[in-house]
Amino acid sequence: MNNTRQKRLFVASCISLVLTSMTFAIRARLETVFGPTGIGLSLEQIGYAFMPAFWGFTIAIILGGKLVDSIGMKKGMWLAFTSHAIGIILTLAANDFTSLFTATVIMGLGNGMVEAVCNPLVASMYPREKTKMLNRFHLWWPAGIVIGSLVGLILMDIMNLNWQLMVASLFVPLALYGYLLIGQTFPQTERVTLGVNQKDALKSLTKPLFLFIAFCMLLSASTELGTTQRIESLLRETGVNALLILAFINGIMIFGRAFAGPIATKINTTGMLFASSIFAFIGLQMLANTEVFNVFLAASVFAIGITFFWPTTLAFISENIPESGALGMSIIGGLGMLSVSLILPLMGRFLDDSMSTDVIQTISVLPFILIILYGILYLKQR
Repeated sequence: MNNTRQKRLFVASCISLVLTSMTFAIRARLETVFGPTGIGLSLEQIGYAFMPAFWGFTIAIILGGKLVDSIGMKKGMWLAFTSHAIGIILTLAANDFTSLFTATVIMGLGNGMVEAVCNPLVASMYPREKTKMLNRFHLWWPAGIVIGSLVGLILMDIMNLNWQLMVASLFVPLALYGYLLIGQTFPQTERVTLGVNQKDALKSLTKPLFLFIAFCMLLSASTELGTTQRIESLLRETGVNALLILAFINGIMIFGRAFAGPIATKINTTGMLFASSIFAFIGLQMLANTEVFNVFLAASVFAIGITFFWPTTLAFISENIPESGALGMSIIGGLGMLSVSLILPLMGRFLDDSMSTDVIQTISVLPFILIILYGILYLKQR
């Protein structure tokens, strides 16, 4: 593939991921707009209204992975663009539970298609640097979170403008990545390049290693996204600006993912996932005890823990089970989003009735399990 076209596709992919993650940051800000002090939804209702962002994401990722292998990555990317455009418009018009739920479904489908297309796209364009380039691609996830958080802070908290302007800001990255996609030629997926048929690709999904990583993804995704999506409620008793903490966490993630390549060459992908689990557990324990630990220090440790979870898990699948193709990476990503869609309303219910520190303590069980699982895998591979 022409180097200029390759770079253009990579930049377009990164901007589409920025839009995707901006929706998560803005959605966290909308919790206040639509919650008990705003439109009047309970935190549990908010959890259910936002749940489609994850299971819509899940459906699009899983079905999109198979679709991308069939129709190609170019059509899949334009499908993501269309869903994003419709989702933004519907969010702007939302004024109750049903309309917010519907808008979140469409936006979730668009976000899922971005993951379904861009992960195999990056892996196909950079077959010898998968961990490095997938982490560089995914550093734009926390970048989008930071941008979305700052947009919300500036427009709503500093300038006192309405929330619709915050949502409308999503049209900027939408227009940018749409422009970059015009007239571009996309490569084939790894499955097609390797000559693996759909039957063999499906068979690879039953391998014990694939099933093991799939289970781990359920836990790591819930640890990362479950916590950051409910950050405003989880830190309500600290008196610290939650969006500032969210931006701080994601700033660390940007820096970490930029240097994932050298780390991967030293301790490999399994070692990265094992170390990440340890930091995530310790970070959550510290966040649950902010009367002892500074909130920013605790957030720093937690951020180090979740930095490599998502992209390195995808890289692990692409490196160790490449015959699974776009479908394999999509299913792993889809399961991650599915787990978050399930944990959000549960967290909302606990937050309605419990101290936020107790909820954080409960969440910390997830990375603790990962420490055991990845520790066993790491020792087995050495």
